[in-house]
Amino acid sequence: MAAVDCDMPMEPEPQILSEEEMEREAEGFKEQGNAFYIKKDYSEAFNYYTRAIDTCPKNASYYGNRAATLMMLSRYREALEDSQQAVRLDDCFMKGHLREGKCHLSLGNSRAASRCFQKVLELEPVNTQAQKEDRNAKAVLEYEKMAEFGFEKRDFRKVVFCMDRALEIAPACHRFKILKAECLALLGRYPEAQSVASDILRMESTNGDALYVRGLCLYYEDCIDKAVQFFVQALRMAPDHEKARLACRNAKALKAKKEEGNKAFKEGNYDEAYKLYSEALTIDPNNIKTNAKLYCNRGTVGSKLKKLEQAIEDCSSAVKLDETYIKAYLRRAQCYMDTEQYEEAVRDYEKVYQTEKTKEHKHLLKTAQLELKKSKRKDYYKVLGVGKNATEDEIKKAYRKRALMHHPDRHSAATTEVQKEEEKKFKEVGEAFTVLSDPKKKSRYDSGHDLEDDGMNAGDFDANNIFKAFFGGPGGFSFETNSSSAPGNFFFQFG
Repeated sequence: MAAVDCDMPMEPEPQILSEEEMEREAEGFKEQGNAFYIKKDYSEAFNYYTRAIDTCPKNASYYGNRAATLMMLSRYREALEDSQQAVRLDDCFMKGHLREGKCHLSLGNSRAASRCFQKVLELEPVNTQAQKEDRNAKAVLEYEKMAEFGFEKRDFRKVVFCMDRALEIAPACHRFKILKAECLALLGRYPEAQSVASDILRMESTNGDALYVRGLCLYYEDCIDKAVQFFVQALRMAPDHEKARLACRNAKALKAKKEEGNKAFKEGNYDEAYKLYSEALTIDPNNIKTNAKLYCNRGTVGSKLKKLEQAIEDCSSAVKLDETYIKAYLRRAQCYMDTEQYEEAVRDYEKVYQTEKTKEHKHLLKTAQLELKKSKRKDYYKVLGVGKNATEDEIKKAYRKRALMHHPDRHSAATTEVQKEEEKKFKEVGEAFTVLSDPKKKSRYDSGHDLEDDGMNAGDFDANNIFKAFFGGPGGFSFETNSSSAPGNFFFQFG
């Protein structure tokens, strides 16, 4: 079969433009870019400026325009590259130097920015914009110095203030943001610190500093296992990150020591637990939340060891570090109850109940309030010198001893002041015995009832009659009033 000739469609040869035509086309792209820039459609402006550069890559103004567009898109690193290329192509391109300086400043490179602004001022000494930006660069440098000094002095609030001011001028500086976030974490403002670090990681997922701050926040919130994961990741991204290395080491040591203390406590080895919690507290003074728990744990151990004042001090340290730590308030309140500091106990239980209105907390508060009320009455047990669980016989023996000790006849030769004091004590002893020797009155007294509500008051007690009733039987004491003596003076006579 004979071959058939056919005409194949031919692709048109690419038209080769002259240099003048290419310049004209590039200018067209630039003009279109300018139109979109004026409309604030910066993405389209970027595309047209890029086409202009591709068409005519030796024109400094095209790079300058694209740099301006990238700055509006907050892509300062790319803008810096374009502005630097612009001034490489034309060292007298004043706008190029100005934009390079602004990019450096936005990124926090204040010294480099200042050099650029100085170059602009060499080209145009009265350029007000360069003068203003140069002042801004010097201000950022000053804020950096103040922040560095504040960090050394552990004045983290001052550092945050300085970085906030610096970031108003240098909004794209990751270094400033990281320092601010670290100080926020050290101040216990973890959500704010996390937010700053997360913003950076969204733009730069491998930023070791931001990973370190995320870990630091988790570490200070006592999420130690998760914190270690972030520290390890930060070290993977930046093997020489000393802060991440130290934090990782502290986190592991703190966890281990705390767990050892918990184990010793569960085993009833309180002295060892106290020692281990004390050692854990020396590892990292910045870890507020974990240290608050360690102080509370040590306070619990102290109460078990009957070191109640030390336990109160430890619980106070815990709530000073963490004002929301309910467990520490509860532990301290119990220690206050055990040491009969009822007003302090009521104050702590009120704080707890205001925060968590549970039946248990309400019961604890009411119990403390009752004990406070009881403590403000005369303590008849103390008057007689017996415990609250004293038997009837012990109460009688105590009355016998105290009544004889304070009987006015025994102090008839003493000064008037001593006689009055002893007579007062004699009456109190009789009052205490009258209540504690009567099962019904004793029960109401023990339950916190005011005996005055039952129609009883101190004026109803006749100490002499009580004494007669107690000692007046066969073989006991009897006494007569000496008519020649002052009222209230007695002498003893054996029956």
